[in-house]
Amino acid sequence: MSHQKSPFRVIVIGAGVAGLTASHCLQRAGIDHVVLEKHKEPVPTEGASITIYPQVVRILHQIGCGDAIIKASMPHDYLVTRRPDGSVLQRTPFFGFVKENHGADLLPVERREFLQILYDNLPDKSPIKTGRIIKDIKESSDGVEVILSDGSVEKGDIVLGVDGVYSMVRGIMWHHANKTTPGLITEKEKASFKTHWKCLVGIGPPEPSLGKCSLTVTHDTRYSFEIVAQPHCTFFFVYFYLDEPFKSPNRVHYTEQDAEALAASVADHPLTETCTFGHLWNNRVRSLLVSSEEGVLDHWYHGRIVLAGDAIHKMTPNIALGGNAAIESVVSLCNHLHRTLAQHNGAKPGLAALTDAFAGYQAERAERVRYAIKISGIATRIQAMTSPLYKFLAYVTPLLPERGAPDQVGEYIRGSPKIEYLSAKGLPRGRLPWKDEEEEEERKMKTAALQGKLDTKQVLKAGHLFQMMSVSVAVVMLVSAARWVPFVSEYNAQQLLSWVRV
Repeated sequence: MSHQKSPFRVIVIGAGVAGLTASHCLQRAGIDHVVLEKHKEPVPTEGASITIYPQVVRILHQIGCGDAIIKASMPHDYLVTRRPDGSVLQRTPFFGFVKENHGADLLPVERREFLQILYDNLPDKSPIKTGRIIKDIKESSDGVEVILSDGSVEKGDIVLGVDGVYSMVRGIMWHHANKTTPGLITEKEKASFKTHWKCLVGIGPPEPSLGKCSLTVTHDTRYSFEIVAQPHCTFFFVYFYLDEPFKSPNRVHYTEQDAEALAASVADHPLTETCTFGHLWNNRVRSLLVSSEEGVLDHWYHGRIVLAGDAIHKMTPNIALGGNAAIESVVSLCNHLHRTLAQHNGAKPGLAALTDAFAGYQAERAERVRYAIKISGIATRIQAMTSPLYKFLAYVTPLLPERGAPDQVGEYIRGSPKIEYLSAKGLPRGRLPWKDEEEEEERKMKTAALQGKLDTKQVLKAGHLFQMMSVSVAVVMLVSAARWVPFVSEYNAQQLLSWVRV
């Protein structure tokens, strides 16, 4: 294969949230690409909702989708947690604090509508090719060929696999890796995704008792309900803790009958004082029973194949970090590709340079992704009270200061990447600065000092200011945790359980 006369070309496999985001980023970087999607329609009617966090609102503004997503969503007003009998345990303005911190709301929106917004706002829709089923990927020293089921071939320089948790690209990458370096991808890594949960997902009409735009969490033992209320609809998620968890590559295919039986088992469960789950289920527009995996891979790339999104990192959806993490990973990868291509001044980077870019991408994202998986899993287990300790935390957490959780989440939010080669100016500001902007400002001041534009005292003062801001955030986190951490260390789980009377 020879690609010397053609521009650098990326073959993106999968046109979901990550794939469409990749097309936006690549188009604005001037990088040639194609996006191959197995569905015949670019926006299939699947899934329920996705909640966009402020760091992704910033990215969406960069790619011209910000106004559309704000128009499509009604921000949450309250987070309401309820006991198993449906009575209110806590009602907190969590989401208002998040907006104060970052200048943007958490925005719940139907997944299909979000995909439509991403698709409609593409500068050029011609790279999106639907009805394309991947059969194989061939690599050589200077490029890749993606073989499609109809016999056609797409040629390029790298493959970006964003084809979901059951990624075919990942399996092909593993095969290539072990063929090149036997034993590189171990059986342990292939079993990285663990399934402890199954989830009933659905959408239906509005339910007045759940509020106009509140997020409601109803606890119970080994299962929980999460209801996203919007003026025009209701999204529901019911999480069930499995008696027998399993690891990848094992997979369960649930039927409509399985979903009906599971829904019937909790139909009489109260969600509020006046509404049961059966009411939502019987009035649903569509629904699905799916597994919910957790885990992250050790190898995110090999050769000319690189992965992003659920293909490499998967988390439970209770706090809605999965889709946001996929977008962040795509942005990070495109930043590294853009830098690499810029360094080569129009010449194609070789495999060594691409490997460095892929390695930089994984190094930048791995720790943050593992943190997101961890806190998502903890939240899911607290909501479903899967152990005495998690049951204790379900009842103690509402006693913590209301600003504690938003400020802790804020430290995660402000650490997100942005698209480095696009402007992020003009967005509302919150009380917490974006970490990348904070670091850039500090670099500029230090550079100016070296050039004689600032005296040493000004630089020291600026450095002291950044240190004080960091200390302030840490103090808030410690104060919010101080009320319950001593109890956890002093008492064992059984003693803690004796404090909780349901």
